[in-house]
Amino acid sequence: MKNTLKTVFLMTLMMVLFLLIGDLIGGKTGLTYAFIFSLVMNFFAYWFSDKMVLMGYHAKQVSEADAPRLYAIVHRLATKADIPMPKLYIIPTQTPNAFATGRNPHHAAVAVTQGIMSLVNEDELEAVIGHELSHVLHRDILTSTIVATFAGAITYIAQMLSWSMFFFGGRGSRDEDSSLIGDLLVIIVAPIAAMLIQMAISRSREYKADEGGAELSMKPLSLASALRKLETGVKQAPMQVQPSTAHLFIVNPLTAQRFANLFSTHPPTEERIARLEALATGKNLY
Repeated sequence: MKNTLKTVFLMTLMMVLFLLIGDLIGGKTGLTYAFIFSLVMNFFAYWFSDKMVLMGYHAKQVSEADAPRLYAIVHRLATKADIPMPKLYIIPTQTPNAFATGRNPHHAAVAVTQGIMSLVNEDELEAVIGHELSHVLHRDILTSTIVATFAGAITYIAQMLSWSMFFFGGRGSRDEDSSLIGDLLVIIVAPIAAMLIQMAISRSREYKADEGGAELSMKPLSLASALRKLETGVKQAPMQVQPSTAHLFIVNPLTAQRFANLFSTHPPTEERIARLEALATGKNLY
């Protein structure tokens, strides 16, 4: 219920943000178009955003015959968590990472990269899958996928507007000064607002999913070890990632050079590891 309310609040917040952008860009006309666009985006985000994220990373759905090791782990943990078996996908990249998506436990998907399959051992992979299924169990996946869709749309609008200003120097349909100020606000403020929403949604979720994954797999130290390997692997084999979807992954796929830690969608890996190690020794830092 809590995550359902959070999703409704998020979709409302994003609609308000789109309306503000529409008003700044085109006044009443822009407001009308923004309202229609936000309704379409809400519908699209709820029903199709997970499929678009998977398509964006060229994820291929696999069966038990295709990936028996992965299937066995996911099936075992899903049964233990008393949730339906999610669809499984493998992303064709050597960057080690994973994420879950979907609108609810009955329409969930877990995606792992080829890199993680070859990097981590059995216990570590089980702990990572436990983390992702914890997101599914707590219904984090709809909220995070909707955030990815809206953040991408907001960033795209800002980029298109900046290119429009560069090539055409404004639209000339309203007062020139107010138009310029509105355009600059959209270009600068909108992506920042989208990023802050990503951060607010993602950071606390990761701690909870770490705890849930550790309890589900009963392997907190294996999850800590996996996080160490994944952080190193991401730096050694960077992945082409849209910043709007970075918060979906178990570790931040954007390197520190591209994305300052202060504005990371994930909490520091060192802190996550420390909490998991404390959990293994019976201390509760959550």
